Amino acid sequence: MPVPYPPLLVITDRRQADQPLPELVERLFLAGVRWLSLRDKDLPDAERVELARALMVLARLWGACVTLHGDPALAVAAGADGVHLTSGGDPAAARALLGAGALIGLSLHDSDGPAALERVAGQADYVTLSPVFPSGSKPGYGPCLGEAGLRRWTGTGVPVIGLGGIDNAESVVACRAAGAAGVAVMGLAMRDVPALAPLLGALGAE
Repeated sequence: MPVPYPPLLVITDRRQADQPLPELVERLFLAGVRWLSLRDKDLPDAERVELARALMVLARLWGACVTLHGDPALAVAAGADGVHLTSGGDPAAARALLGAGALIGLSLHDSDGPAALERVAGQADYVTLSPVFPSGSKPGYGPCLGEAGLRRWTGTGVPVIGLGGIDNAESVVACRAAGAAGVAVMGLAMRDVPALAPLLGALGAE
């Protein structure tokens, strides 16, 4: 499945939000977001599935894509559009479970090395790579790749989504200049929906 447009992935963390997640997600969709991954791994499985189903109802109204972080089986149970796996996840197994039309992503970090892309080519639709810049959600998390470090990972055929410290249009432009297919945000989206407008604009969204 192609990376959704606009290529801005919002990863949820309801603990950083000041309103219930479904209400916040509706605001995100209204603002132009069309790609969301439900993280919130602290919730019991049954609650995550129920929440994912509620978000899927909203997503269908806006033509948006919702995936679930973590367990492919939970993504199936929720009827989600796909799954986002941890760095040790098996995209081939997830593809076998979810089907050819599912959106399957994988978290990677610089310590994994660009060769990690070879093992997921043809199975993962994209990878997130972090941290690109210093992250407000994870202070001290690093070392950061920067634009030059990100460039080492792009151009392999697997779309790379820059994550970490993507909080203004300049950071989006830098990621795109390095060859990233898109960017991902978490804390900023949970705390300040209007602040996403410059990011969406930098991605060419109308």
